[in-house]
Amino acid sequence: MRRGHRTTSSGSSGGHIAQRLTDVEIEQRTGAEYGERTPDRSNSRNGYRDRLWETRAGSIDLRIPKLRKGAYFPGFLEPHRTVERALVAVIQEAYIQGVSTRSVDELVKAMGMTGISKSQVSRLFGDIDERVNAFLTRPIEGDWPYVWIDATYVKVRQAGRIVSVAVILAVGVNTDRVREILGLAVGPSEAEPFWTDFLRGLTRRGLRGVKLVISDAHLGLRGAAAKVFKATWQRCRVHFVRNALAYAGKGQRQIVLALINNAFAQETAESAHQQWRAVAEQFSAKFPKLARFLEDAESDVLAFIDFPKAHRKQLASTNPLERVNAELSGEPTS
Repeated sequence: MRRGHRTTSSGSSGGHIAQRLTDVEIEQRTGAEYGERTPDRSNSRNGYRDRLWETRAGSIDLRIPKLRKGAYFPGFLEPHRTVERALVAVIQEAYIQGVSTRSVDELVKAMGMTGISKSQVSRLFGDIDERVNAFLTRPIEGDWPYVWIDATYVKVRQAGRIVSVAVILAVGVNTDRVREILGLAVGPSEAEPFWTDFLRGLTRRGLRGVKLVISDAHLGLRGAAAKVFKATWQRCRVHFVRNALAYAGKGQRQIVLALINNAFAQETAESAHQQWRAVAEQFSAKFPKLARFLEDAESDVLAFIDFPKAHRKQLASTNPLERVNAELSGEPTS
């Protein structure tokens, strides 16, 4: 921030908000608004003292009222500095959304502060990196029987170029029915070594008790999950059905969908597998590629049926991750 420059509270967004907070506190302390005559008044103002409020985002001139009885000091200037943290959060959010350092400086000025240097922006953004790193390296405690894993591609800037990178995400549910993001990693592709390193990192942090891994058919993930977790793999049935319908004629897709969903709806594993094989057999002559696709995927797409009925709806697909993936890729969410 440039020394020797101050922003007065009047006419600036940040200063106006801070001054208004001060006024509200004084009204509560005195029992009346400025200039108001009321029997509820318990104190009155006695002038002002000026104070320069130094924040990490700039300097703000404040007029702090004095009272005839007792002392007053704004609550937001106490050690917790709630307002300052809010201002910093705005700047950090701008950075996360891809706003340039120059634009961040303009944003700070628009909020009524003196501007912010590149080094100060870097320091603020370093706070984000520290918190994210602490979250992603925290110990994982307890048993997590169900783990959903998915990948999405996002555009990032590397060495002055915009490139596409894979972002993989793991979400788990533990035996206390608590769902948490377990881990996140960024890499150049979805090759098996990348998946294996990611999953081993989760186990080093304490992930255990995994019984079922739910994901789409990402290259290398199935092998990595079997190698690291020794767990059953459930192929996301939502994405599977979309792929299966591509093998059927347009006029037959509703019939194919209804028959596949009938297999998913069976009460027992035995009846589900019987229905699945019947569907594959039914289409073997007219849609042989569809029949083979169903046969090859049977054990993977019906893995969820061996788990408690109350859990099956959530275990059959990666839908629990869709909102998080949409936020990572910048897509709108409802």
